[in-house]
Amino acid sequence: MSVKRKGNSTVTIFPDWCKGCGICAAFCPAKVMELNDQGKAVVIREEECINCGFCELHCPDFAIMVRPKVDDEIPAVCRAVLEKAARKADRPAASGGAAEKTGSGKKKG
Repeated sequence: MSVKRKGNSTVTIFPDWCKGCGICAAFCPAKVMELNDQGKAVVIREEECINCGFCELHCPDFAIMVRPKVDDEIPAVCRAVLEKAARKADRPAASGGAAEKTGSGKKKG
């Protein structure tokens, strides 16, 4: 089992996407989120986040994003790799344009 470290994550909630189901707040082991007076999830104790990913994976509205913090303690090379990976993840996958072939050599699709 890996060690979960507090304070190494940034939690973002997109309020326009959140319908206020409360799954994130109810099941967060670190109690990082609560529902506000409008019934939307808000981050109240980000420094307690252990980056377990439960909220992001179980949000039915895809309204939560948990990412590692990038700060001055991370060497520039590592920061560049993280930023490149984030840019690559944000790009839609490019299609090859050609029809795929099946095992018999015939074109599929």
